Amino acid sequence: MAGLSAPKQKISALIITYNEMGYIEKCIDSVSFADEILVVDSFSTDGTFEYLQNHPQVKVIQNPFENFTAQKNFALKQADNDWILFVDADEIVGDKLQKEIIDTVNDANACEAYWFYRKFMFQNRPLHFSGWQTDKNHRLFRKSKARFTDKKLVHETLDVDGNSCILKERLTHYCYKNYEDYKGKMLKYGQLKAKEAFYKEKQFNYMLMIIKPSWKFFNHFIIRLGFLDGKKGVIISYLNALSVLERYRELKRLEKKNELTYYLVMP
Repeated sequence: MAGLSAPKQKISALIITYNEMGYIEKCIDSVSFADEILVVDSFSTDGTFEYLQNHPQVKVIQNPFENFTAQKNFALKQADNDWILFVDADEIVGDKLQKEIIDTVNDANACEAYWFYRKFMFQNRPLHFSGWQTDKNHRLFRKSKARFTDKKLVHETLDVDGNSCILKERLTHYCYKNYEDYKGKMLKYGQLKAKEAFYKEKQFNYMLMIIKPSWKFFNHFIIRLGFLDGKKGVIISYLNALSVLERYRELKRLEKKNELTYYLVMP
């Protein structure tokens, strides 16, 4: 009928979690504008699941964690709405970004997917450099036009059937809780990257195990201006280099395990 405006587009906010108490509360509050909040939990042991179960706005499902891509694709299948806002449990959608998201999905000329730049927080202080100043990720997209490719197990990639645009406002990412937490995260990423390389039949190389972590540190700390972040830049650059070292250590372990299995099954 003439004069009627188009119906408001509905948004599903999706989050995957594992032991996120202390961060998930603020994350949930920041996406409360969404029409659906769906969380897929990997059997948290710190009270995250119980908190989510008791939250009136949240639908929570538990699913074993295989890798980030598989977990996010699982979450996508559970979502009711076409517009998807995917955030990490340690990310916050600020007021200005909330408004930009709502305005964007209700724009008749909206793209099929949107990149978000992120503001990285080292505990409660911003991290301005150290390689993260140009970091961006797909966070808002139409489910009918996108899916996470299974080519990557970590730092998952979104395949988009259509155009990708960039939102102006930044997503706030509390990437660094404490040293042990970030170290554990980087080691886990390294192990998943090793599995990715192993499946692609890439072979372990001692020389690369020395060169690649050193280059990673140099790139983040010098070329990407990590030294301007002071002590924070040293820590972040070192732990990112450690992740690369762990990738090669894990690749070597996977190759040895594969060789042992081969010899054990030989007639």
